[in-house]
Amino acid sequence: MSEWVLIAGMAFLTFLPRYIPFALAGKIHLSPLLIRALHNVPIAVLSAIVSQTTFMRGGELSIVLDNHHLIAASVAFLVALLTRHMFLTITLGMLTFAIAEWLTRFPNV
Repeated sequence: MSEWVLIAGMAFLTFLPRYIPFALAGKIHLSPLLIRALHNVPIAVLSAIVSQTTFMRGGELSIVLDNHHLIAASVAFLVALLTRHMFLTITLGMLTFAIAEWLTRFPNV
């Protein structure tokens, strides 16, 4: 019986945060300042995720040439800064990462 209570509790806790914004839509008016602040939340969250995977290796700060994530992110940053073209930025960043990984696996090629 306790498994069913656990499943029902998890279903409720999963459903509730998704339902509340729909239930309150149009009933609560947000200030323009809060709307502008919320506009930046996805950028901040993505930056936190990318910076952690870029700069951290094995729980330590890794700013060395062996860090392929850092090299690829640096290339992607420069491409984005110069071209402002998302597809080109992603493509060249991933290509840089793949080449760096390939050169590490086959250093004598």
